[in-house]
Amino acid sequence: MTFEQTYSEVEGDSASSTELYALLSELSGVPIEQSIAVTGSVNQKGEIQPIGGVNEKIEGYFAVCKALGLTGRQGVMIPVQNVANLMLRPDVVDVVRQGKFHIWAVRTIDEGLEVLTGLPAGEPDADGQYPDGTVNSLVGRRLSELAERLRRFAPAGRSGDSKNDEKDK
Repeated sequence: MTFEQTYSEVEGDSASSTELYALLSELSGVPIEQSIAVTGSVNQKGEIQPIGGVNEKIEGYFAVCKALGLTGRQGVMIPVQNVANLMLRPDVVDVVRQGKFHIWAVRTIDEGLEVLTGLPAGEPDADGQYPDGTVNSLVGRRLSELAERLRRFAPAGRSGDSKNDEKDK
């Protein structure tokens, strides 16, 4: 799976982590906190990568939240590598210090999932299984259900597994 840089509507790959969070939320059935803006690209290892325009993105979302009314739950999740680039306006810094607006810096998709869902992402055990009650466990369970459905609808004599299908020919 790739998230291409399309440069229309959602521009560039700085939205790729956001797209992945939405997909994982749907698969797990766990809602994402809607008051948190997200930016950051993601690599194939699930690591969040730095983006451009971090100050403008934070200040832009802050302006929207301020206009609608700060609730204390709003904020922006950014790549940890972009923390060194932060040069925010004093009014934004003051509100962050007061705890009325937040900036979360994350290294991985799993860290971001925990911020967005309030649940542990979960680490796999030696058998590759995730602990019950974690987002990754729920995702794995849903993917297994979907795979089983696919197997049930496969034509007779075909497993849907291309390796086994080649042997059957």
